[in-house]
Amino acid sequence: MLRLCPVSATQECDLRETMPTETLPPNYVPSPARGRVLVFDSGMGGLTVVEEIRALGPALGLHYSADSAFFPYGDKSDEALRARLPKVAMALCDAVKPDVFVIACNTASTLALQEVRDVLDIPVVGTVPAIKPAAQLTRTGTIGLLATPGTVRRAYTADLVEKFARDVRVVMHGSIDLVKLAEAHARGEDVPIERFAEAQAPLFAAPGGDRIDTVVLACTHFPLVRAQLVASAPRPVSYIDSGAAIARQTIRVLPPETEARGIGGQAWLTSSPEEVPDLALVLRRYGFPSVQRVPDAPIEITSAPTAL
Repeated sequence: MLRLCPVSATQECDLRETMPTETLPPNYVPSPARGRVLVFDSGMGGLTVVEEIRALGPALGLHYSADSAFFPYGDKSDEALRARLPKVAMALCDAVKPDVFVIACNTASTLALQEVRDVLDIPVVGTVPAIKPAAQLTRTGTIGLLATPGTVRRAYTADLVEKFARDVRVVMHGSIDLVKLAEAHARGEDVPIERFAEAQAPLFAAPGGDRIDTVVLACTHFPLVRAQLVASAPRPVSYIDSGAAIARQTIRVLPPETEARGIGGQAWLTSSPEEVPDLALVLRRYGFPSVQRVPDAPIEITSAPTAL
């Protein structure tokens, strides 16, 4: 799986270089690590990463945050996101005081990960598409990438393909519809399976799509509907994501002096919970009974969506 490596002002490392493929031993036990972790996404997608971190570090105080005032990120301009993300990160960390900040969003990480690290004095773990392991797993020599339009068009994604998938074909499809379907499913709506088939159909219909045998879920929302994607795919394919690797890296970068500071359970939004009642309901279902707006978070819309 994809291993992500944070950097600080005194330590630089390319997170694309550090992607172990080892599997966990059969006698693996959860980490005893303690401390406070804040997981961040534009909406509900980061909850898939929350589940991975909970499984690996049950003693952590785990909190969640969503930039609900600017959702979704996938159709926003690069300039708006670069300007906004550091401000949101600072406001959230001022409120929560985490030991580690996890950006559980491919779009945000591939665009503004360094900008966020520059304004925080704690470890920041990012998320990038699991292109390297997918390239290693494929038997047909063709992999698919399901992402948001922003991640598909980003130069960082092209660099990952050039570095780790040079010898395989990569077919990409960016879908905001699939993000919305994943959120609808998480809210408990009965979404027809045909909607998922339609959302991912362009990936398999694209040139070379008939040879895809491994699909990278390059948006943290998409693992929420992995079963629906499997069931609606035109043929058997493998779907992989980087959630477990993010959890491992979160444990690795926890400062050694951290102590248990509560069991977590708080969720922070950039809009009022009353404005997004469905999101607040889902957060409570996922173990975050306290949902509140973060003080001093920017709420203005600073850019129109990018034309898709």
